[in-house]
Amino acid sequence: MRVGMMTREYPPEVYGGAGVHVTELTRFMRDIGGVDVDVHCMGEPRDENGVFVHGVDPELAEANGAIKTLSTGLRIANAAGNLDVAHSHTWYAGLGGHLTGTLYDIPHVATAHSLEPDRPWKREQLGGGYDVSSWSEKNAMEYADAVIAVSSGMKKSILEAYPRIDDSRVHVVLNGIDTAKWFPGDTTIAEELGVDPSRPIAAFVGRITRQKGVPHLLKAAAHFDEDIQLILCAGAPDTPEIADETKALVDALTQQRDGIFWVQDMLPAEKIREVYAAADVFVCPSIYEPLGIVNLEAMACETAVVASRVGGIPEVVVDGETGTLVDYDAADPEAFERGLAEAVNAVAADPDRVARMGAAGLGRVRADFTWDKIARQTVDIYKSLI
Repeated sequence: MRVGMMTREYPPEVYGGAGVHVTELTRFMRDIGGVDVDVHCMGEPRDENGVFVHGVDPELAEANGAIKTLSTGLRIANAAGNLDVAHSHTWYAGLGGHLTGTLYDIPHVATAHSLEPDRPWKREQLGGGYDVSSWSEKNAMEYADAVIAVSSGMKKSILEAYPRIDDSRVHVVLNGIDTAKWFPGDTTIAEELGVDPSRPIAAFVGRITRQKGVPHLLKAAAHFDEDIQLILCAGAPDTPEIADETKALVDALTQQRDGIFWVQDMLPAEKIREVYAAADVFVCPSIYEPLGIVNLEAMACETAVVASRVGGIPEVVVDGETGTLVDYDAADPEAFERGLAEAVNAVAADPDRVARMGAAGLGRVRADFTWDKIARQTVDIYKSLI
């Protein structure tokens, strides 16, 4: 069986959870006998065997970003004529997957890592291109032979957003974690950043987007107990406006208190692991999150988690056991920010609780979220379609 993995992100250009998912799924799927995986991706050239890069049509160099992306979909479909299954990830590759399946009469599987109807703030970034990306996702989802949801919450959202899709076509396959890459252990990151290891440490890792809730975290951090420090690994802002907003909030926070360490550059994976492992509490303030790979990464590093109770996060973080969940209400952001601060303060103030939650999170990850298991579940879906 030859699978075509179709994606915007692939190493070294990985920016979010979907890119991590594709990277690890491909790696572990290639270890399964009888399965060959080609990757059709976008961006800069790669020299890895079995990886094919497709660029934007030069005639569209000045076009809206969504239109440029669709041109890569045409190029993917033109190049992917030797497959048994096409598997697309996110709207960026949805058109390529749909056309490949239609053109060569093979099954098309689409994985939903997020849904455009649930992310209206994308219009701020894409303008009219948001309507194009929404169409591309709708088309790919509704015509796919199978849709994979990364959580039960995501499956529910898919069926609500796209009622034409029959329930039987939507399969839940959770995201995973590689515990050989994400693990507890000694770190040097605190020393490198100037963090005081004798004081409690909260940490955040993610992009600066509306979805990730960074402004809510920064407002909450103003109410952290005075001895709590914050490592904020946050960069790659979606728009200049949210970049300016984040900078203003960080500046205001650093005038109020010490112990704020903002890392704007993308750190290598090993240093991100050290951030998780050095922290007493990892904070995930997302207002929308289909699953939340960052929480799995933090738990694999034996770190307690404080996260918003949205999307698929409750399927990862067990409230009161591996972390604390905080209710989010878009109509009352101040209550959410107060709740985040109270939860962080309560966990960080109790070293026994930090250790207990960290150990429970590590055990949960090792038992339920391994990539080899997830790769086999995905291949089983392919086999059911051929």
